[in-house]
Amino acid sequence: MNSDKPDLPSEAELADMDRDELSRLGARLDGVEVVEAPDPWPVKGTRAEKRAERQIAFWFTLSALAGLAFVVIFIWWPSKYEPPRDEEFQAYYWYTPLLGLTLGLSILGLGIGVMSYTKKFLPHEIAVQERHDGGSNELDKATILAQLSETGERSGIARRSLIKRSAGAGAGVLGLGLGVFTLGAFVRNPHAQSEGPDGLWHTGWQNPPGSTEKVFLRRDTGRPGEVSLVRPEDLDAGAMETVFPFRESERGDEHKLLLALQRADNPVMLIRLRPDDARRVIKHQGQEDFNYGDFYAYTKICSHLGCPTSLYEQRTNRILCPCHQSQFNALEYAKPIFGPATRKLAQLPIDVDPETGYFYAKRDFIEAIGPAFWERA
Repeated sequence: MNSDKPDLPSEAELADMDRDELSRLGARLDGVEVVEAPDPWPVKGTRAEKRAERQIAFWFTLSALAGLAFVVIFIWWPSKYEPPRDEEFQAYYWYTPLLGLTLGLSILGLGIGVMSYTKKFLPHEIAVQERHDGGSNELDKATILAQLSETGERSGIARRSLIKRSAGAGAGVLGLGLGVFTLGAFVRNPHAQSEGPDGLWHTGWQNPPGSTEKVFLRRDTGRPGEVSLVRPEDLDAGAMETVFPFRESERGDEHKLLLALQRADNPVMLIRLRPDDARRVIKHQGQEDFNYGDFYAYTKICSHLGCPTSLYEQRTNRILCPCHQSQFNALEYAKPIFGPATRKLAQLPIDVDPETGYFYAKRDFIEAIGPAFWERA
């Protein structure tokens, strides 16, 4: 038999060969020379070997427990927003951090366990192999399976039930957690978990059912208890100011006043166009009366990914989102003209209260704000 090109066995001889013979034949066929293949644990059952096995099982078990905790938190932990109260534990604020922590621990535990097993139990053999072109024939396929099986046998995985069980649990529960994460909208209803009776369908500018109270436009002065409302004369031509909803029934209620400033869908940019620019405005169909003179109010929540569109360029009348550079034309119902955003910014209908002279919202937004979920049509 030529050592470079060994004689190929017949089909009958191939069928009679055991795993070790197939493994050696496969090495010779592939031009592989095993220079060194030390057994990482030549003496079986030592305390060091068992300690290494327990350490690896610990990481797999941690991965399984963290993955299970992720699933439990995702489904059952309270996620409805609550106004902040210093004297009480607010479970809502821990929802997202706990999801990140448990999912991260599950992935980390599984990764460390796999790397540790590879380092401590797989033989660190040194082999030299010649490269060859072309696909694999049936003989190559049979011998490589034998070699893989032999590698598994030499690693001792077959007799390490603790590692096999913990690794299976870690990988299985992590897969379950990723499945729940992927299908989260079917597991947890965002509408039912949101603030107010109408959930995500309305913003903080919507009055409770049956209420006719005016919702005024309020500045954020940096002190939640201080209320500063906005009049038309407060803004110069070409100016922009961020405003939030305020109801007289909330005056003196620190929690509700703070909530109005913190709720993500509340911020609105109030823009006063220059007179020459106001004459060139193109209004959206059905929203012709949403402005008050030269004053227009648009949500600050970008229709791309929900970043704050906090920049207004007076010279070009463009509303800019600093996150991904989307730009909206304030003279054409805030429709997108540059960047990844594809939907216009929602416009808030405003007017001035004849008794007080302050701006107020005539109603909530009638269109979706923010990213894609909010398509209501």
